[in-house]
Amino acid sequence: MEDKPKKIIIKRVKKVHGGGHGGSWKVAYADFVTAMMAFFLLMWLLNMTSEEKRVVLAMYFRHFSLFEKGGKSFMHEGGLRPAGKTSGGDEVVETGEYAGGITNDEVATRLLTTVEQNIQTGKDQLLIAVTEEGIRIQIVDSRENPIFPIGSAQLTDTAKKLVKMVASVIKNFPNEIAVEGHTDSSPLKNEQTSNWELSVARASSARRELEVAGINPGRIAKVIGFADRVPLMPELPQDIRNRRISIVFMKIKKIRPPEKLDWLLKPPT
Repeated sequence: MEDKPKKIIIKRVKKVHGGGHGGSWKVAYADFVTAMMAFFLLMWLLNMTSEEKRVVLAMYFRHFSLFEKGGKSFMHEGGLRPAGKTSGGDEVVETGEYAGGITNDEVATRLLTTVEQNIQTGKDQLLIAVTEEGIRIQIVDSRENPIFPIGSAQLTDTAKKLVKMVASVIKNFPNEIAVEGHTDSSPLKNEQTSNWELSVARASSARRELEVAGINPGRIAKVIGFADRVPLMPELPQDIRNRRISIVFMKIKKIRPPEKLDWLLKPPT
C-alpha cells in the first residue's frame, strides 16, 4: 500500500490583551496599596510605643549597618561595637530607689534616653551594650570631638560631660563599677611612656571624674588599662575609635543561700 500524504494543520491563535493598557497597572496599584498599609501600620506602632522605646529605636537605626550587623539587636550585640552574647534581663538591683527591681535592658534604656534628651555634642560617641559582665558604656574618641588630646590622659570638656551624664544615671544603684582605658596602636612620641601607662592614666582620669560627679568611691571595683590589646576596630588597630574609656556597670552576683545543715547536729539514730 502506498503511504497517504500527511495533512498539515495550521492553527491560528489570536492573543487578546486586557484593556487599552494591559494589566500592568494592577501590579503597580497592588504595590501602592501594600506600601500604604505598611506605612499606616508603622505609624500605629510608633503611636503605641513609649517615649523611651522610641529613643532606643532611633539610636538603633542611627548606628545600624546592614552589612555589619544585619538582623541583630543593638541592645544585645552593641550596634557598631563588640558586646556580650547574653540577652540581658537579669535583675541588677532589689533595694533603694528602684525597690521593685530593674533589669539591665531597662538601665540601658534609661541611659539612652538621658543621652538623647541631654547631650547634643558627642552623643554618637557613647556606645552602650548589655554584656555578660553587666552594662558596658564606652566613650569613644573622634576627630571632631576628641575625648583626650593625643598622647594625653586629660579628659576634654566633651568627655567630662559624657562621664557626668553616665554618673547621673548609675549613681543611684549599688552596683560596683569597673573603669577601663584603651589606646590605639600608634606609637607614642614620648619613648619613656608606653600605651600601657597611658591607658591606665586615662582610666584613672575617668574614675576621678565619676567620683566628682557623685559616684561613691567604694563602688569602684577596679581601674584597668588595656593599652591597644582590646581594640574596638580589630581590623584597623590605629583607628581613632580604639581610643576610648569603658565604664562597666557590673551585675550584682546573686549569692546562693547556704543549704541547711541541721542534720549534722542531730545525733545518729
